[in-house]
Amino acid sequence: MTAAAAPARGWVRHAPLLFVLLWSTGFIGAKLGLPHAPPLGFLATRYAFVVALMAVAALWVRAPWPQGARAWGHLAVAGLLVHAVYLGGVFTGISQGLPAGVSSLVVGLQPLLTAVGAGWVLGEAVRPKQWLGLVLGLVGVVLVLSSRLAGAGLDLQTLRHIVHLPGLPAALVALLGITAGTLYQKRYCPSFDFRTGAVAQFLPCLLVTGALAWATEDRGINWSSGAFVFALGWLVLVLSLGAVGLLNVLIRSGSAVNVASLFYMVPPCTAVVAWALFGEALSPTGVVGMVVAVAGVWLARR
Repeated sequence: MTAAAAPARGWVRHAPLLFVLLWSTGFIGAKLGLPHAPPLGFLATRYAFVVALMAVAALWVRAPWPQGARAWGHLAVAGLLVHAVYLGGVFTGISQGLPAGVSSLVVGLQPLLTAVGAGWVLGEAVRPKQWLGLVLGLVGVVLVLSSRLAGAGLDLQTLRHIVHLPGLPAALVALLGITAGTLYQKRYCPSFDFRTGAVAQFLPCLLVTGALAWATEDRGINWSSGAFVFALGWLVLVLSLGAVGLLNVLIRSGSAVNVASLFYMVPPCTAVVAWALFGEALSPTGVVGMVVAVAGVWLARR
């Protein structure tokens, strides 16, 4: 290993923790921004800023662009699934009244679905310890979210009728989008320049989401709101550039199951951030769930 390669490998080693920390703050943008903008219009605006910033950066440093229509097509499909379908489903579901806890619970099934698809699509073998870790991670997520579900007036009796909750179809679409997108990118386009790749992935998201927003939404964006401007900046810089860039690094360097298992850490980390920033309570059950989720992810990533 060269002297230059050692620090690079060390940085990648810490990428999972940094990714979880950044991805967990996505609720800040939704919490502050959605009251001042329709969901699809909000996302389209976010994508537009990302495309503009990364196009300028790519041209400034003369970054290599994807070669050929096939490379552009694979990046476009992966971007639409991971960003447009996933984020569009989550934002739409919440805007339709789906409690954030239920949305997190539905999307929390992603690591298990990814493990099932990894063998079929990628030929990855999932070991028994990994399956145990994935199940433990899901149990931990349920425990962490239990207090949020109760706070939204949802108990076990109510959740028996979860199929009737508004916004649930959109959350299910989001679940399928992030799962399929992770597998697709790992198989067809795991490696690309993050600046030009971001343009290739977010440009189709902008076109599709912008068209849907124009056709279905009649509420405009309140640009005079400081909360919205802050939320937009946070989602563009911290999430779309920071967290998504790290996600691309992880997909390139690890197995699909290892990457997907990290999403079990998002609800616990989000709960800690919400406690620190907004004073939301941390229940004893939630703390136990954090420990269980960490143990599950540790087993799944061994």
